[in-house]
Amino acid sequence: MQLWRISRDAEGSMQRSAKDEELLDAYSSAVVGVVAAVSPSVVHVQVRGSRGGQLAHGSGSGTILSPDGIVLTNNHVVEGAAAIELALNDARRMPARILGRDADTDIAVLRAETSDRLPAARLGNSKKLRPGQIAIAIGNPLGFESTVTAGIVSAVGRSLRAQNGRLIGDVIQTDAALNPGNSGGPLVNSRAEVIGVNTAVILGAQGICFSVASNTAQHVLTQVLQHGRVRRARLGVAGDRVGIPQRLKVKTRLTQEAGVRVVEVQPGSPAHTGGLVPGDVIVALDGDVVTGIDDIARLLDGTRIDKRVAVRILREGLLMTRDIVPTERLPGR
Repeated sequence: MQLWRISRDAEGSMQRSAKDEELLDAYSSAVVGVVAAVSPSVVHVQVRGSRGGQLAHGSGSGTILSPDGIVLTNNHVVEGAAAIELALNDARRMPARILGRDADTDIAVLRAETSDRLPAARLGNSKKLRPGQIAIAIGNPLGFESTVTAGIVSAVGRSLRAQNGRLIGDVIQTDAALNPGNSGGPLVNSRAEVIGVNTAVILGAQGICFSVASNTAQHVLTQVLQHGRVRRARLGVAGDRVGIPQRLKVKTRLTQEAGVRVVEVQPGSPAHTGGLVPGDVIVALDGDVVTGIDDIARLLDGTRIDKRVAVRILREGLLMTRDIVPTERLPGR
């Protein structure tokens, strides 16, 4: 009887081991497939320029988004650049120029100066991300080209301050390891879609890394291609994403899962004049649903400047509307 029990235990252990290997192979296959699809579109961005009055060299990563050479990277990678060179993983090298930079979101758009058709990745919809999804980072950390790290989406809807002090909203937190040189490279999902632009790590911490959401990057890209810069209307608030409790959804008949909680109202701003206060939760602008900071950034484009906007808010459990006239935000402010 004892021998039979040992035999059954061994058989069960072998079956579990086979299943574990099968699951591991599925995960490995997913990562390998994503890397094969996206890595040809990832470039090493090498920068020569002047910073602080001194000749400086720097590097980062970027992602080709169109065959004619549109490249997405971080603003801080190319800030102060006098010359930019892109290196592809097939050993091709080519110069690039800056089409537009947006310090507020730490996003820059480059154009590769080449007549070659280049391999392009595609942007995904970061609004669909959920914690626990596979996240794969591809880049050139510390000069090691085509380096891959994998993990999960740790959290969504984070806020992170850009180097100019402004708050970047709807930032993705991931535990896919990032190092200097990963900046500007893609964070990719299991469908080989770029869901974020890797931008920062918390020094001294392990597994706490951040990427600018692809929806934010898409907005910046569109504005740069249309205007050469990001034209924005200005409410004058800082905020973060917050979930709407079910009881409030029932009470107010809202169907959305989240809104933007006002954290700060700048004195003399359109929001201040229009009566917004910290703690208000913005849920819509002129009838367009707002569930995150990137929605506000997208909706407050150049067409809203000096035009009355109906801002729908939740305040102390009540749904109300405040009419606000946004002003234009000047570049660098």
